[in-house]
Amino acid sequence: MPELSPRRRMLVLAICCMSLLIVSLDNTVLNVALPSMQRDLHATTSGLQWTIDAYTLVLASLLMLAGSTADRIGRKRVFMAGLVVFTIGSVLCSLAPSLSLLVVFRMVQAIGGSMLNPVAMSIITNTFTDARERARAIGVWGAVVGISMALGPLVGGLLVQSVSWRAIFWINLPIGLAALLLTLRFVPESRAPKGRRPDPVGQVLVIALFGALTYGIIQAPDSGLASVAPYFVIALAALGALLWYEPRRDEPLIDLRFFRSAPFSGATVIAISAFAALGGFLFMSTLYLQNVRGLDALHAGLWMLPMAAPTFLCAPLSGRLVGTRGPRLPLLIAGTAMTISGLMFALFEAETSNSTLFIGYVLFGIGFGFVNAPITNTAVSGMPRAQAGVAAAVASTSRQLGQTLGVAVIGAVLAAGIGSSSSYRGTFVDAARPGWWILTVCGLAVLTLGLLTSGRWARRTAEHAAERLETAEIRQAVGAPGRV
Repeated sequence: MPELSPRRRMLVLAICCMSLLIVSLDNTVLNVALPSMQRDLHATTSGLQWTIDAYTLVLASLLMLAGSTADRIGRKRVFMAGLVVFTIGSVLCSLAPSLSLLVVFRMVQAIGGSMLNPVAMSIITNTFTDARERARAIGVWGAVVGISMALGPLVGGLLVQSVSWRAIFWINLPIGLAALLLTLRFVPESRAPKGRRPDPVGQVLVIALFGALTYGIIQAPDSGLASVAPYFVIALAALGALLWYEPRRDEPLIDLRFFRSAPFSGATVIAISAFAALGGFLFMSTLYLQNVRGLDALHAGLWMLPMAAPTFLCAPLSGRLVGTRGPRLPLLIAGTAMTISGLMFALFEAETSNSTLFIGYVLFGIGFGFVNAPITNTAVSGMPRAQAGVAAAVASTSRQLGQTLGVAVIGAVLAAGIGSSSSYRGTFVDAARPGWWILTVCGLAVLTLGLLTSGRWARRTAEHAAERLETAEIRQAVGAPGRV
């Protein structure tokens, strides 16, 4: 990629952030619309889970393929294709006549979405080559998630209240088209010096692992553990096959050598934990505010602002802290705030009082606002720039997998707790308590791993992993046999 002027770099960052905005906004507005969808499409709790998880599952399965493909054939080309497919998928979702077709069209959206965020992050990484500049750019990137959280509940609530849930997909059209035209005009093409070959076997195994695991978790409350046990066996077998097969390829879909870096491994697990907490938090909060408290979509959206506003305000601060002091402090703040928030709901039933509900939402928003920038920066920092697309895709995959598992696990726990009770409102708070404990554990994981994987020992493992990867690239370039 040619060296760009500061103004042009800022423009490229803005265009890439537009893609993140429509993907993130799509998730937040959808959560607010869930009760309306439930009534209109006669959906069960598991049906609502699938409207979210069908998207995040496909996204998680295809992100690494999209990242490596973009590195090979051109990041701008793949990014533009993603904008087109995502926009078309949004139109189809707005027209879906049934729950099953809505789920299918959400999967179409996800195919496009898989070509957006990791590719955009790869473009940013190759545009901002200075470490401090890149950290600030990633802070801006994280702030966009906060913007989507702030705007999503309000915009979604307003559209659901004044038009219908179908209108939430319309907002992707103007943003998607504008991003497409701006990308065509201003984003330069770039690719890795040596493209990675496709890995169809690894891709099939990833789909089998994520798909079987998610299906088993979501369907367990309705079908029973005995009925879904084969899906867990398939997931376990796919995981074993991945761990055996991928190290034996010269250019694997998942380069397990990345995980020799303690910060990279830590960032991966932190991303899964943090986004599992986010997915479960949004799912339970939306159902509680509308189905238990009886709020309409707009007022439920307003109640989400105490969480969304801190996320928006803390994300750029987190990016600046990562750039000046490293990832440890933001991760410790994030883990502490998320853990306390989970404990407030699990121990003190924070949702039953306006003041404690407000404080719990604020704390979770602070925690989530601080966690995004260190995840992204740690994932791509220290890695060879030629591997930026794959490294960013692993980080993005971890986020989507976390959100998928969060909605699946916490939704399944909630569904099992409510069961066939005739009093949904009366049983919801007690049924949700195990879910809040799961969120607390996720916060503790962020706190503990943030402490363990951000010290001197961890940095040394990252340096050794980068050296091994660079040596392996040199060996492949000269045709030397064997993996490092």
